[in-house]
Amino acid sequence: MPSKPSQPGKDRLDRVVAEARRNREIREKTYREQALKIYPWICGRCAREFTRANLHLLTVHHRDHDHDNNPRDGSNWELLCVYCHDNEHSRYLDEAGRGEAMPGGGQESPATYRPFADLETLLKGKK
Repeated sequence: MPSKPSQPGKDRLDRVVAEARRNREIREKTYREQALKIYPWICGRCAREFTRANLHLLTVHHRDHDHDNNPRDGSNWELLCVYCHDNEHSRYLDEAGRGEAMPGGGQESPATYRPFADLETLLKGKK
């Protein structure tokens, strides 16, 4: 039985679909795609929620700041919005610039400022 002549439009479509599938497979192997599958699409600092429409604003932060440390379980990753991610790296660079080690190996240090420390005293004084 003779084969049917190929249709140029169909061949092109088949190539485009095959390329899209290959690209998706490559993408799924990246740590970003792995992290997006593991974690909910919420910023780990400000709790902003993300959808497919704004997912490009959600980044993968390496907790130890080592981009080569990518365990499959995601234990070195956290999802941060671009604003919190920039803030985290700015804090890290500030600490490093002063020659100070980041407490907790790069984890966020606890806050020491207590804005309401004297509130009780102030309230008692007004009574």
